Amino acid sequence: MQFARIALLLAAAGAGVSQARADTVPSYIAAAVSSPDRPATDTARDAHRHPAELVAFAGIKPGDQVADVMPGRGYFTRIFSKVVGASGHVYAITPTELAQKAPKIPEAMKALAADPAFPNVTSLIVPTADIAAPKKLDVAWTSNNYHDVYGFFGADHAAQMDAAIFKALKPGGVFIVIDHAAVPGTGGADATKLHRIDAKTVETQVEEAGFKLEAESPVLQNSADDHTTIVFAPSIRGKTDQFVFRFRKPA
Repeated sequence: MQFARIALLLAAAGAGVSQARADTVPSYIAAAVSSPDRPATDTARDAHRHPAELVAFAGIKPGDQVADVMPGRGYFTRIFSKVVGASGHVYAITPTELAQKAPKIPEAMKALAADPAFPNVTSLIVPTADIAAPKKLDVAWTSNNYHDVYGFFGADHAAQMDAAIFKALKPGGVFIVIDHAAVPGTGGADATKLHRIDAKTVETQVEEAGFKLEAESPVLQNSADDHTTIVFAPSIRGKTDQFVFRFRKPA
C-alpha cells in the first residue's frame, strides 16, 4: 500500500506539484510557537505536530487574514494569532453542523477569542456552505478534519465547503488541507470508521472547486503507517501518515 502512495506522489510531481519542505522557519513563526501564552497541553504536542514547519509551508505571515476551519480546541489558532500579530486577524470557524454535534468546540473557541493574550481572534459559527470572513482571506487552513465533513456530513458538504473557501480567499490565496491518509483508492470509505481519507479524493475534490494543487509537504508522512488502523489507537496516535496539501486560488 505504501508503494501506491509513492506512485501517487511521483505522479503528482510529474504533473508539476512540488514536494516542499520548510527548511527555514521565519523568526516570527519560531517566536509564535515558543510563546509563553500557549498552554502546556498544546506545546506537549509540538514534537509530533511540527507546527513551525507547517506554518512556514503555508506562508502565513504578519498582517495576514487567516481562517482556521474546524479549529478543535485552538491548537493552531493560537499559533496563527501570534504569527499574524496586531495587524492581522484569525477567524476560528466552526461549521454549524459540527457545532450542533460537538458544542464544546465553539465554547472553547468563544473562550479563546475572549482571552486577552489572543486579541486578534474571532470565533464564527456558519454552515459549511457559507464559510466566509468579514475580510478576504490570505490563508484558509483545516487540519485533520476534512474527513469529518466528507464522512459525517457527506461529500456534497465537503464540496460546498471547498467552494465557499475558494470564494472567501483573495486571488492568489492559499488553502491548506492536512489529514490522515487512508489506503489509496478507498475514497472516503474509512472517513467515519478510521477517521482517514484518501489523499487523491481530497486533491480531486478541492481542485474541482477551482484550486490548483501547488505543493505537498512530507513533514507528517510516516511510511510505517499501513493506513488500516483507526487514528486514535495507541499504537499509531500522533504518528499517522498524513498528507499536507497547499492549494492556491489562481490570481
